[in-house]
Amino acid sequence: MNARRCDIAILGGGLAGGLIALALARYRPDLSLLIVEQDTRLGGNHVWSFFETDADPEATELLRPMLAATWTHYNVHFPRHSRKLHTNYSAMTSERFDAVLREALRPEAILSGQAVKACSETEVMLGDGTLVSAGGVIDTRGLRNVSHLTGGWQKFVGRKFRLKAPHGLERPIVMDATVEQVDGYRFMYALPFADDIVFLEDTYYSDDSTLDRPLIERRIDAYLAARGWEVEELINEEYGVLPVVAGGDFAKFWRDGGDETARAGSRAGLFHSLTSYSVPDAVRFALALAHHDAFDGASLKAFSEKWAKGHWENQSYYRMLSALLFGGAYPEERLRILERFYTLNPQLIERFYSGRSTRFDKFRILAGIPPIPIPRALGTITGLGRQPAPLNFSGV
Repeated sequence: MNARRCDIAILGGGLAGGLIALALARYRPDLSLLIVEQDTRLGGNHVWSFFETDADPEATELLRPMLAATWTHYNVHFPRHSRKLHTNYSAMTSERFDAVLREALRPEAILSGQAVKACSETEVMLGDGTLVSAGGVIDTRGLRNVSHLTGGWQKFVGRKFRLKAPHGLERPIVMDATVEQVDGYRFMYALPFADDIVFLEDTYYSDDSTLDRPLIERRIDAYLAARGWEVEELINEEYGVLPVVAGGDFAKFWRDGGDETARAGSRAGLFHSLTSYSVPDAVRFALALAHHDAFDGASLKAFSEKWAKGHWENQSYYRMLSALLFGGAYPEERLRILERFYTLNPQLIERFYSGRSTRFDKFRILAGIPPIPIPRALGTITGLGRQPAPLNFSGV
């Protein structure tokens, strides 16, 4: 049997695992690391975006090398209003993510193209029979079990194009809800990476997790055609189905999600319950872990469970909003709820996305929320009315 030894083994080289590795390499260079990633490239095939206000200075500094683009404003469009918001907005791409990690880590710290067969607090069995012995193991390989959670789904297809002529966008469109409303609440998302390069994502807040990629690709093509944009080249495509969590049993989620090791990222439930937004929580956890004082398997496991439980408790307000969206509101009503939200104070919107809403923010978001009748909303909140369904992943 082949054997390897390291201080910290990180299972999964996506956003959560990569940021943990980057933070440990910066703040604990004395620790030997090993990232095990089943794909050939770290970060897979993704675009991650975040607002400058999501991160404190330390987190901003950690993320800075990975940025592919930053804009000083962004737009939103709804049937009744459009708005330009003055908040810095940045995007990271998988290509940049992979390059920065490979530059920051020792070559022997990255093992790509390798699957994990089994793992424990201190050992990892790889698909080729290699046994990795580690001081501690952290599993970041994505959600394993959502059956103990309730809510809905955010599903998307994103495509990056090179166009035959400049697109004319000066800044991102974070939400364009002027498109046809189908399958719940639908909006388009656009990032102008260069004068002739645009990333378009068609996103849905849906009760159903089934993703019809060919159909959504045709809708993206229709969006291009409506704007007179002709495609020179399809550069890449990504897609996904993410939970929007309205409630559930955290203890059962944690136990059934894999109790063998420490966990991080979505596997630990570290994402925004309503937006499925993951960058702020991923970088916060990575930095907190890097400043932790014990890196053995048992200590890492206890640290990650305590952190995830605290996150679950802090997300209670956002889960309530998810319950209103998927229980109190019918699919055709969701557009008006989001449309009203984007008329609110810009700083309130910033704090909402970062998961740091104040008491007044929480009151303001709920005050006069349309179009849910008060009895229906109260019934959803108290559990006596229409409730979001248990999450059941039906696949892509």
